[in-house]
Amino acid sequence: MLVLGRSQVESLLDVDALIDALAAAMADFSAGRASVPDRVAALVPERDGFLAAMPGYLPSAGVLMTKLVSLFPHNDGVRLPTHQALIVAFDPDTGEPTALLDGTAITAARTGACSALSARLLAREGATVLAVLGTGVQARSHARAICRVRPIRQIRVAGRDPAKAAALAEELSAVLEAEVRAVAGYAEALDGADIAAATTHAVEPVIRRPWLTPGVHITSVGFNPAGREVDDATVAEALVCVESRQAALAPLPAGSNDLLAPIRDGLITADHVHAELGELIAGSKPGRASPEQITLYKSVGTAVQDAAATALVVAAARERSIGEQITLR
Repeated sequence: MLVLGRSQVESLLDVDALIDALAAAMADFSAGRASVPDRVAALVPERDGFLAAMPGYLPSAGVLMTKLVSLFPHNDGVRLPTHQALIVAFDPDTGEPTALLDGTAITAARTGACSALSARLLAREGATVLAVLGTGVQARSHARAICRVRPIRQIRVAGRDPAKAAALAEELSAVLEAEVRAVAGYAEALDGADIAAATTHAVEPVIRRPWLTPGVHITSVGFNPAGREVDDATVAEALVCVESRQAALAPLPAGSNDLLAPIRDGLITADHVHAELGELIAGSKPGRASPEQITLYKSVGTAVQDAAATALVVAAARERSIGEQITLR
């Protein structure tokens, strides 16, 4: 069995290749060519956390895998990530375990890369201003990935802790060509933004309709079973896209409160979910209808994304002879 640690996974993952691989994987998923059941989770209520299992089979990439991922929101997000994970890959011909990978880096990278894919599909071509809401691992991943698909010239960072927002802005300034600055609050970050990346553990929405500029593309990846990132008015007005209708609309912990709550309250129906990313890629559903339209990609994460990333990492590791080989039996 091949064993790869976090720093090795990070060095092996190419963001541009990952975005392209995710496009193929999401198309396969929506066409029914992948097997991805809903995740299941063991709850840890005293820590507001859970441990989830996410199996997936992506035949086109030759990957059979499962991810075990914990979400412990009271971790600080940087020194100790809120999301921590392991991935085990199996031989799709025999079921034999073939690789054990750090899944924390893959989760961060594939989530940001799939948001970037949504921006490539739905954001306006000339989008130059990015609002990053949140200051953790996903905020970093999203800033880096979205700059790969749109000509971002300015990034505004906002979070609950001004010191963390300032530190992240300084960090991103050193690695990105865009002007990066911390701002006082979410409303200021969103004012005039072409793309908004919400990466928080918010209870109350950090995306609110009065704060948005016409034509903005929103990516929302935050999860909190007690709250939501996007308000009802934005969800009701936006063209809403997801990775998987089944996953996004499933009961918690699989689904999204951002969609389930307005459906429960009768503000929208399940049919308000316009498309899966794979349907946009295949052309079976249209994307943005006008420059002024607000678009929303609500992510809950699916194993097909982890499978696509795992395929890239394992192939690169074997090609470059990186990683440790161990014997289980």
